[in-house]
Parts: sequence; structure tokens; C-alpha cells
Amino acid sequence: MLKEFKAFILRGNVLELAVAVIIAGAFGAVVASFTNDVIMPPIGLLLGGVDFSALAFTLKDAQLDATGAVVAEAVQIRYGAFLQKVIDFVIIAFVIFMLVRTYNNMQKKEEAAPAAPAPPPGPTAEDLLAEIRDLLKK
Repeated sequence: MLKEFKAFILRGNVLELAVAVIIAGAFGAVVASFTNDVIMPPIGLLLGGVDFSALAFTLKDAQLDATGAVVAEAVQIRYGAFLQKVIDFVIIAFVIFMLVRTYNNMQKKEEAAPAAPAPPPGPTAEDLLAEIRDLLKK
């Protein structure tokens, strides 16, 4: 069983998949930072200083005790965080689209590249043998 597992894990496809997952995780963190730190602040400023991460619809307020400590958390629908995730998704989808589009264009260029013209066919073996025969007769 260990030998089978080793053969499975060392196959090229599994290693490529592992690398792709790690890179995708890092790319997701970069896109999340780009969205939260670069895209959303100007959009929030244009909309009157709105912080999208704080946007929420409260279903039930938090319950506080006499000292002001929270006894029960508020129940909220946090649509601002959802909007940020949607923007993250759109950015990632656009980048993947551009990568696939570039890859497809490169493939088309390779296919469209004209092949070198084939050299004109030379005499066949029969023609050469016939020529040698004729020379030997002379």
C-alpha cells in the first residue's frame, strides 16, 4: 500500500495540482488584499465614506448585561462582506480569463505558423538503380 501511495503522490499530475492549489491560495490572498485595501476604500469614499466591511442588516440586536458586557451577539446579515467577496471573485475570474485567452492566442499562433516547405522530392531508388544500370551498360 505504501508503494502504491508513493507512486500516486509522485505522479506529475498530483504534484502539478498541489503547486496550483498553493499558488491559487496565495493569489487569493493577494486579490483579497487588493480588493480590501485598494479597490474598496475609493469606492467607499465615492459613496460618502461607506466602509463596506461594516455594512450589515441587523436582525436582532446584541444583548448586554448591566455592566455593558455582551451576553448574546447581534444577529446580522453582513452584505458588505459579501459584496467584497463578489468583487474578489470578479477580479480572480477576470485574471483567469486573461490567462486562458493569452494561452489560447499563443496556441493559435503556433498552429497558424506555416510549416517549412518540403524539399522537392529527389529521384527514387528505382530511378537511381536504372541510371546506374544504364551507366554500366555504356
